[in-house]
Amino acid sequence: MKNESSDLVINAVLGFAGILVVLLLVGVITRFVFPRIENTREQGSSEFVGEVIQIEVLNGSGVSGLASSFTKKLRKSGFDVVESGNFETYDIQETLVIDRSGYLENAKRVANALGVKEKNIIQQLAPSYYLDATIVIGSDYKQLKLN
Repeated sequence: MKNESSDLVINAVLGFAGILVVLLLVGVITRFVFPRIENTREQGSSEFVGEVIQIEVLNGSGVSGLASSFTKKLRKSGFDVVESGNFETYDIQETLVIDRSGYLENAKRVANALGVKEKNIIQQLAPSYYLDATIVIGSDYKQLKLN
C-alpha cells in the first residue's frame, strides 16, 4: 500500500513536470513564430499626419502652479502637452528645452516659441518617453514669450 501511494505521488509529480515542460516549449515556439512588436517613431514626416510636437512641461523654479499655467498656454499655441509636473529640483535659473527624440529641429521650434536661447537646448535622448521635448521652466519664466 505504501509503495502504491509513493508511486502515485511520483507519477503526479512527473505528470506535472511534463505539463510544465510542454508549456515552456509552447512559449518558446510562439516567441519565434510571433515576435514582440516594438513601438517605434516613424522617421521623417507623413503627408497625412500633421507636425504635432509632443512635449512635457516641468516646473524647475518652485513657483506653485507654473507647469499647469504653461501647459494651458502651450496647448493654445498648438503643442501637444502629454505630461506636466515638477522637476527634480527647484533651482533652475534659465528655462531649458531638452530634446528627447533626436529631432533637434522640434526642440528648436519649441525653444523659439518660448523665446528660449539656443544655448539652453540640450539633447538627452529618451526613446521610451515617446515625446519630442521636455521643457524645464526656470526662474526666468517671466521673460518667456508665452507669459
